[in-house]
Amino acid sequence: MREVRIKDTLGGDVTALEAGDPPQVGIYACGPTVYSRIHVGNARPFVIFMLLRRFLAHQGYQPSLVINVTDVNDKIYDAARELGVDSAAHAEEMTRLYLEDTEALGLGRPDAEPLATETIPEIVALIETLIEAGHAYESSGDVYFRVRSFVGYGKLSNRDPAEMDQGEEAGTARLKEDPLDFALWKARKEGEDVAWPSPWGEGRPGWHIECSAMAEKLLGVDFAIHGGGSDLIFPHHENEIAQTEAARGRPLARIWMHNGMVLTGPEAKMAKSVGNVFMLHEAIERFGPEAVIGFLISGHYRQPLSFGEQALAQARASNERVRDFFREVERADGPDDPEVVEAREEFLSALADDFNTPRAVAVLYDLVAEGHRRPLPGAHAVIEELLEIIGLESLARVEESVDRDSKLLLAERERARAARDFDLADEIRDRLEERGWLVRDTPDGARLLRRP
Repeated sequence: MREVRIKDTLGGDVTALEAGDPPQVGIYACGPTVYSRIHVGNARPFVIFMLLRRFLAHQGYQPSLVINVTDVNDKIYDAARELGVDSAAHAEEMTRLYLEDTEALGLGRPDAEPLATETIPEIVALIETLIEAGHAYESSGDVYFRVRSFVGYGKLSNRDPAEMDQGEEAGTARLKEDPLDFALWKARKEGEDVAWPSPWGEGRPGWHIECSAMAEKLLGVDFAIHGGGSDLIFPHHENEIAQTEAARGRPLARIWMHNGMVLTGPEAKMAKSVGNVFMLHEAIERFGPEAVIGFLISGHYRQPLSFGEQALAQARASNERVRDFFREVERADGPDDPEVVEAREEFLSALADDFNTPRAVAVLYDLVAEGHRRPLPGAHAVIEELLEIIGLESLARVEESVDRDSKLLLAERERARAARDFDLADEIRDRLEERGWLVRDTPDGARLLRRP
């Protein structure tokens, strides 16, 4: 079994993944807060960790991936209030759309997708443990974590605690012993239509405690990888570490793995609060799921990724070159060509080395290009194998037959081009695209390709 190494944000080093016998690997990745539909930036951690699970399974590990859904939160209350709807119903609808939008990527589902609202007993029990240990205290129905009671607070984000701002809502400062402290439980406020009973009165959990409880419930403590966007390092993941270690005396996870943000400008991350978003379902509808996946793995997961419609179009064009290989190149008989064997090893080694998807994809594209130039025994099977690991197995599927009406439209376009009526030819091309076909002009005449 190949050694897999991941950059650990906490330790700062590229660290070998530890797996027992059997080689089980627990992975927890923070999912969305469902106050609106998700955008392309929200999809990056979903894609990265779903593909990491595929790669680990391919290498003989037994990964178990948990991606949670935060379905109770201040943002959900605010969004529901603005729409004039019940917050629970709004969260349920946004959860449904999140599942629908990510399902359209064609990557399958995580092994578990817990909801915060279904983990309330475990959350309450964890808070009680922290209070009993002196790491938390009740204040007017709220419960806060004593940050200064946890030695090492700030070790994930490398921040000085004195300079930290928890970013909590206005009006809570008077309830805290220390401005550094953060909420574990929030008392029900006027206008909040969802709450649960607790030893401290009706209320609901703070954001950070949810993930500590959900991760422990499904993976235990000291599991292999905890992941999410780099914007979660502080305060969310910093606080998860403090809560779990203070309560259990053990690390929450052995490796902390963070993906970079999707940017829409030099420094502007894609965010609903900023309004510079490109919704995931829109991107899939316009460019296809393969283009979205190709874009999201085109840069190293740890680095920011610059977004634009041109980037999605470029990813789609790259995918088409792979499709062309399966459309145009016949399988060559014989034992696997040495170049094919070497490319496969380079691809897998790149993913084993801190999940370097751009290097792996470059190896794959080079192999496809070489396959266009000369017969390569074994290339088809190996490319299919590697495409499946990175979620692009659909590129290897042979196109379906063209329907009769589309064939007639294509013939009409050819007649228009022969008569130099290019406006009509372009109009027919657009009609064919609406029917799901791309027109490819070749030396042997025009042909139709299924639009991705």
